[in-house]
Amino acid sequence: MNRSELVAALADRAEVTRKDADAVLSALAETIGEVVAKGDEKVTIPGFLAFQRTPRAARTARNPQTGATIEVAAGYGVKVSAGSKLKEAAKGN
Repeated sequence: MNRSELVAALADRAEVTRKDADAVLSALAETIGEVVAKGDEKVTIPGFLAFQRTPRAARTARNPQTGATIEVAAGYGVKVSAGSKLKEAAKGN
């Protein structure tokens, strides 16, 4: 399902216009992005998903084309965890 299909499905279920559904989806994505960027909070949609910024240590990696080693600086990643309702849905229950 791509974004336009998701917006259409949300609009149908919530009985709102596609424009309103798209605005809500955009606002949700922006809000989650802002909170995760700060890094001091975890965003949780109970039973569905949780988003959290996680630190990554500096490491040595290898360039697959040349075989040369390179140093990768420490940084941050995002951990996304599925909630219980989403896990049950994936099982087909």
